[in-house]
Amino acid sequence: MRTIVGRLAGTLLALVLTSGLAAAQSKVTVAIGGGACLCYLPTVLARQLGEYEKAGLAVELVDLKGGSDALKAVLGGSADVVSGYFDHCVNLAAKKQEMTAFVVYDRYPGLVLVVSPSHNAEIKSIKDLAGKKVGVSAPGSSTDFFLKYLLKKNGLDPASASVIGVGLGATAVAAMQQGQIDAAVMLDPSVTVLQGNHPDLRILADTRTQKDTLEVFGGEYPGGSLYSTTAWVNSHEKEAQALTNAIVNTLAWIHSHSPEEIMAKMPPEMVGKNKELYLAALKNTIPMYSLTGRMDPKGADAVLAVFSEGSPEVAKAKIDLSKTFTNKFVEQAKKTTGTNAK
Repeated sequence: MRTIVGRLAGTLLALVLTSGLAAAQSKVTVAIGGGACLCYLPTVLARQLGEYEKAGLAVELVDLKGGSDALKAVLGGSADVVSGYFDHCVNLAAKKQEMTAFVVYDRYPGLVLVVSPSHNAEIKSIKDLAGKKVGVSAPGSSTDFFLKYLLKKNGLDPASASVIGVGLGATAVAAMQQGQIDAAVMLDPSVTVLQGNHPDLRILADTRTQKDTLEVFGGEYPGGSLYSTTAWVNSHEKEAQALTNAIVNTLAWIHSHSPEEIMAKMPPEMVGKNKELYLAALKNTIPMYSLTGRMDPKGADAVLAVFSEGSPEVAKAKIDLSKTFTNKFVEQAKKTTGTNAK
């Protein structure tokens, strides 16, 4: 009898401890604008490393087709936070919708404008895209913004190309290889996969490195970040801080481990069958990841300048950029996690 009572007591104690741990964890749903894309790797890797749990969070990652779909999920109430590009915060500020980015994990956007292999003969420059079908992850996503900016910069009407949503992963590669579209704005690993199959792949614009980003935008241009409605950030500071701690720790882990070690931690379905190409793409991408998680105010200025050039609505809006991001959670993370990345 004592043995039975002892076992029951042990079981009850385990249940109490388990329920206590569950209660201690805050639940947060994060919508990602294409989880297989390396630009979003820190968000996925943080889960693989157990960083969310360490920070006291039960995080559900919801993988969607593009950044605009992830944003709709948050605005519609089915997700709490977007893992997507900061430029949406600036674009929505022009529409009087307040969004705040609280940790930035991409120093550069990593966007690449590529010509479909079967259309190399007719498309040799961005000006040749007028009247052509150009793939983007989803209409209204950062890939779409990038395309319109490049068209305008090259003297074309931003609406002169037909925009088609093709996603970011295998669907985009297939659309390019099958000639369903004439060109596309893509990200790694898809770009490197295409280059592996088509060594003569024509790249019209590239923002995977600092040099290329400066050439395209004239300054550094922040890409992926975690952001939400300003109201959510202000009312969920504990959760925003925990998410920031997790991402800052993950960024430090990335920059202290080899590409091979990083790849080994990623879900097999995201790495895919061709590990060599994924590894090559990862090596190309690692310099893109932030060392600190901080938003560079000059980078935010660059985003506003780009959107002002391509969107009359943004140009007229008199946006207060200081309301579109905050570095306070990153500064606090450095104090509490002991991360001293520069």
